[in-house]
Amino acid sequence: MALAAPDTKRRPVLGATFAPARTTRRRLVRRALLGADLLGLTLAYAVAAITDDGKTYALGASIVFVLTLPLWISGAKLLGLYDHDERPGQSTLDDLSRIFQLVTVGSWLAVASLWLSGTRVPEAASLTFWLSAIAAVSVFRAAARVAVRRHPEFPQDTLIVGAGDVGQLVGRKLLQHPELGLRPIGFVDSEPKIIRGDLLGLPVLGAPADILEIVARHDVERVIVAFSHDSHQRLVELIRSLHGLDVQIDLVPRLFEAVGPVAAMHAIEGMPLVTLPPAHPSRLARRAKRMFDVVVAAVVLVVSLPLLALIAWKIKRDSPGPVLFRQRRLGEGQREFTLLKFRTMAAGTDDGPHRDFVRGIMDIGALPSENNLYKATRPDEVTKTGAWLRRASLDELPQLVNVVRGEMSLVGPRPCIPYETELFEAHHFDRFLVPAGMTGLWQVAARAHATFKEALDLDAAYARNWSFRLDLSLLARTPAVIVRTKETV
Repeated sequence: MALAAPDTKRRPVLGATFAPARTTRRRLVRRALLGADLLGLTLAYAVAAITDDGKTYALGASIVFVLTLPLWISGAKLLGLYDHDERPGQSTLDDLSRIFQLVTVGSWLAVASLWLSGTRVPEAASLTFWLSAIAAVSVFRAAARVAVRRHPEFPQDTLIVGAGDVGQLVGRKLLQHPELGLRPIGFVDSEPKIIRGDLLGLPVLGAPADILEIVARHDVERVIVAFSHDSHQRLVELIRSLHGLDVQIDLVPRLFEAVGPVAAMHAIEGMPLVTLPPAHPSRLARRAKRMFDVVVAAVVLVVSLPLLALIAWKIKRDSPGPVLFRQRRLGEGQREFTLLKFRTMAAGTDDGPHRDFVRGIMDIGALPSENNLYKATRPDEVTKTGAWLRRASLDELPQLVNVVRGEMSLVGPRPCIPYETELFEAHHFDRFLVPAGMTGLWQVAARAHATFKEALDLDAAYARNWSFRLDLSLLARTPAVIVRTKETV
């Protein structure tokens, strides 16, 4: 891509003309979150007052609470609770640690101030407010995000710089995940590659030298800079030329394949560096993960016994054959084990078509099926009960037994079939550094929207970047992904 320097002389005019449009989404989100925080804190105060029968909540105390609300909001601002929603996919789960800090510190300061003024607040009321505030603020924030994302002004018209393999990969991911609120409108590239069949609706709008005019003409709100063949200096000039337009800019890093989900940013004299975590977790971390797996899996198994019995009955009634489907899979260290699932297909179904399908979607340029998913559809072999189990992901429940046995974990790379390793690239074998899991980064981030190669890349990235915090985050996100998915079988 030959990149000419953008015409920056027009930048002030364009910035003055289009800056208000750029802030619409930002205002919507921040105002909604601000309202959610105020409602959550007020509700928590009311719950605490009712709990204490109003004994310590005289009119004066209520007035003090109202007057201190700006301080609570200022604290939320300092903690960045209104500044991270420009990140695609930001959720209330990402806010939980900061909400905990805000409510904890704020509660202690409030109690200390009342104590110094001679007003004693009972411990029960303080604890009630603390717990209620964490819960209420989190719930109201989640509801606010759901409401805002349904607003017609929330999606951002997004321009992709670079129409090569990576740029088109970005475009495909944006189209497959409309919940991110990034609406791709086209590419900018002077030497684009042939556009993929599933991206034919996204035109090449021009060359990078014309990017300011393109942004103005199409009212672009976000620009994603993917790879190009141009020089570093010219790309920097391109990015700088966009700053005056109040456009949100995202950069795909050169080594994005090696940067995992928990890579950290820091700087040396202002030079940003991305730090990759160590690939081998400590022995203590492994033991903690195993203990967590056993406790949670055992509890869920006991609680879900009635559901498991119902599913087994429905499978037997629906079609002849065993209740459980058993298959040899590879876990940590490429050790084989027998994976358990509820049977969803007719007994004796040949796995040949699956082998061919997996080989076909190993190519990053592979096109999705008619349902816009990279998922083999064999409706003639799938039973009626099996279709229901797949949609709800309930066919995976027997793998809790694999977890208790130590063959799998709750979170980890997808347990692969031995013949799939024939298609692996060298770095994909990193996925065997950790136990296979029932859910993982691939299932949460992409599900069936990724090619087989992309799924393997995500699994390897998880293994290289594993942390207990990442496991908890993926577990918390899994139910929402299952509910949201529109997959069909």
